[in-house]
Amino acid sequence: MSGISRSRLMEERKQWRKDHPYGFYARPQKKEDDSLDLMRWECGIPGKTDTPWENGLYKCVLLFTDDYPVAPPKCQFTPALFHPNVFPSGTVCLSILNAEKDWKPSITVKQILLGIQSLLNEPNNSDPAQTEAYQMFRNNMRAYEEKVREQAKLFPGL
Repeated sequence: MSGISRSRLMEERKQWRKDHPYGFYARPQKKEDDSLDLMRWECGIPGKTDTPWENGLYKCVLLFTDDYPVAPPKCQFTPALFHPNVFPSGTVCLSILNAEKDWKPSITVKQILLGIQSLLNEPNNSDPAQTEAYQMFRNNMRAYEEKVREQAKLFPGL
């Protein structure tokens, strides 16, 4: 692991522990030897109040590389979510997680998770990743929102 990525992730962890949004969690996973794996973080993102995502806590993994923070982490929901901007694999399609689009090395774990929370209820129609969710979102909002509410029940939050 490069020294820069390790130092940055240690600082990210320290800042997160001091100040993070209510209902969220983000922490490095543990390795088999019980040490922290700073390159793999398990995270939880609550659905925003007054949206179909409300009452759900959506689990994802942030996967960092030795190129972080020059390169963005990959974010993958586990299990994958029904959402226009989440690939069937669970990988999130979001411009701030794309090195060719809006990624900047100054973006923090907190900003990433808040951005994903916003994306949940505000999909990007110009960058679909999941055909069924995209089509339902575009053509039958009522059915889409009902499916999201059912999904929220599967992943209860606080």
